[in-house]
Amino acid sequence: MRNAVEIKNLSLNFGSEQVLSNLSLEVIEGEFLVLLGASGCGKSTLLNCISGLLDVSAGQVFIKGENVTWADPSERGIGMVFQSYALYPQMTVRKNLSFGLKNAKVPKAEIQERIARVADTLQITPLLDRKPAALSGGQRQRVAIGRALVRDVDVFLFDEPLSNLDAKLRMELRVEIKRLRKKLQNTMIYVTHDQVEAMALADRISIMKNGVIQQLGTPEHVYASPCNKYVAEFVGSVAMNMFAGHLEGSTFKGDGFNVDVKGYEFTGDGPSEGAAWLGVRPEHIAIHRGDDGLCFSEQAEVELVEPMGADTLVWVKFAGHSIRLRTDGLTKLKIGDKIEIGFDAARLHLFEMPTERRL
Repeated sequence: MRNAVEIKNLSLNFGSEQVLSNLSLEVIEGEFLVLLGASGCGKSTLLNCISGLLDVSAGQVFIKGENVTWADPSERGIGMVFQSYALYPQMTVRKNLSFGLKNAKVPKAEIQERIARVADTLQITPLLDRKPAALSGGQRQRVAIGRALVRDVDVFLFDEPLSNLDAKLRMELRVEIKRLRKKLQNTMIYVTHDQVEAMALADRISIMKNGVIQQLGTPEHVYASPCNKYVAEFVGSVAMNMFAGHLEGSTFKGDGFNVDVKGYEFTGDGPSEGAAWLGVRPEHIAIHRGDDGLCFSEQAEVELVEPMGADTLVWVKFAGHSIRLRTDGLTKLKIGDKIEIGFDAARLHLFEMPTERRL
């Protein structure tokens, strides 16, 4: 398979501060790649290096096999959608869409054809003669996406395009972007700090921290097998529970509890000895009901109940620890209830101290 975008040993410094460090990445043609990470991790900076809005300190950027490291943004064959809509307020939607094409001397008939096609794709045809002030936030972002699409390029870059919208609009436009990608089959690189958004949209996710890619993989793989403690805690709509302790043979010894981890799939040659973290996601903590094959069970007391509609987040206290578990939205649990909780060894995560790499 061909690479649409290839980044080789890219570094970027702002003065004495290194923002990106010897970063390499290949984006397959037609792929939807999401750059995910907390604010300041370098994801938007990387996108700006790909687009040509920032000059790199070292390394190379290739788009469709061509070295564009020092090419102007207009020469890179990309379309970019920013966090802010950046629409011209005095222009109608039609003129906003056509502005860049006119400057590029695209024939008038082709401009009209492209606008009609994109407007139909994004369902903004009735809005073409309105100005941005007469549009909702979601409609403005559709126009901003349309302005990139009319360029008719192979690679689209999205820099947190939904972060200024409310939760309902974000969900609606997320679905529209997914449909759009399926219809167009273009290569898309999408920046977000929202891991739910990343999981829903991506073919592959690149999780970044301090200018370095921590893990690159499918949403399913990153969720099921995080490569280190940072990725494990970052990916998941409710953060993973973490316990400090020691691994001794096939037993994890925590503060006030022991867990048999024989069913855990180690990444190396087998269990190692020494200090370790044990992680378990809230959705993988079960309320123990008889012989259900769990490797560990312990009595716990309900501290807090947070109804969230389809499911409920329950905070419980056991062995001196306060942890979260996710259960049915119609749960009858209440503060002070005593319950038996358990883990399945196959769904646990172990990380070495102090490297924090997956065991």
